[in-house]
Amino acid sequence: QVQLTESGGGLVQAGGSLRLSCAASGRMFNSYTMGWFRQAPGKERDFVAAISWNGDRTYYADSVKGRFTISRDGAKNTVFLQMNSLTPEDTAVYYCAASPARYSGSDRYARATSYNYWGQGTQVTVSS
Repeated sequence: QVQLTESGGGLVQAGGSLRLSCAASGRMFNSYTMGWFRQAPGKERDFVAAISWNGDRTYYADSVKGRFTISRDGAKNTVFLQMNSLTPEDTAVYYCAASPARYSGSDRYARATSYNYWGQGTQVTVSS
């Protein structure tokens, strides 16, 4: 079993930055594909970013590319999402997700159904 706990959310002004963390429990963390998704009120859960099991490949939604960076630290069993140049459109609950599978192609990385484990989410609010 894998348990994921997000942290680092909060209130920030437009143009500011936040770094989200996802702490994972389990022995197989370094073999898992990891992703970040977000869900705004009244909206579907959307893909944000993903990272391959070994950290060699990353994928981003067009809306965050160039502003967000996903990374992982195997020694700490943690995945990060650095968010810069935030706008009110980034306001959402952000969820960390994990999958034991190793995917090829951004289409599979970006689908919520590709992931088996989910965190509880952390709120990110960006003010104008």
